[in-house]
Amino acid sequence: MYAELNSILNASPDNCKQGEFTLISDRKADASFLVHHFLSFYLRAGCKVCFLGLAQSFSHYSAVAQRLGVSLTQAKEKGQLVFYEGLKDCLGVLLREGSTHESPTLDFLRPHCSDLKGLYDFVSSSVARVGDAAGTGPWAPPVLLVDDLSVLLSLGVSAGAVLDFTHYCKATICTELQGNMVTLIRCEEEEEEQGDEQGSDVLLKGLIHQCSLALQVQGLLTGYCKHIHGEVEVWWRGVANGMQMQKKVLQYKVHDKGAVFFARGTSSVVL
Repeated sequence: MYAELNSILNASPDNCKQGEFTLISDRKADASFLVHHFLSFYLRAGCKVCFLGLAQSFSHYSAVAQRLGVSLTQAKEKGQLVFYEGLKDCLGVLLREGSTHESPTLDFLRPHCSDLKGLYDFVSSSVARVGDAAGTGPWAPPVLLVDDLSVLLSLGVSAGAVLDFTHYCKATICTELQGNMVTLIRCEEEEEEQGDEQGSDVLLKGLIHQCSLALQVQGLLTGYCKHIHGEVEVWWRGVANGMQMQKKVLQYKVHDKGAVFFARGTSSVVL
């Protein structure tokens, strides 16, 4: 969890906002450090977290969380964290075609199935079990984290089906249960040039209309820099009229146990 970022977003585990859909995107950069931040943030806030790990294994997330002072293993054992290891399960299905042990969660990998209803059912049943954590609940409002949605596109799911999935998750978690959502999507430069109608750029545009907070990470235009790893454009959507109300552009550097953020051009390296 990054204290500087909490200050920028005006958030803290003790004063957790509700009903927010946070969209993280990256282009020519790696925004996964923000996923780790929000995971540790919501666990510290006492929220019930459903994490769809489509890009990495549980051991990977656990190792990073340990450096941030959070134990994912303990969170799982006490029922606070529901982790779906989609990377392993998807590979298992793809490498064992015709397996009779496929989970309904992975129905979208089967022929003639174009939606993510099975995955949504898994999410809704996971977040609905607030307070059953071996007597340690009830938890704070639930949170859904997805890392990352663009993996679904590479598995053949259409951008429209992914947008339907996030829409229904938002209606259930953010509106009905007053919880929060955080999703990551990776965008490729080649797609913009080719005009791919089912690519991540199309999905990104749809998600921007759904989210209330966006953090768009990109590499520096000048190329690699040892002391500045990239820029984060942060914007908030106004609740009253749906218009953008505030926008900030920050630069950042990720280190082993966190990240530092600073206004563009204010790094001690360039001063």
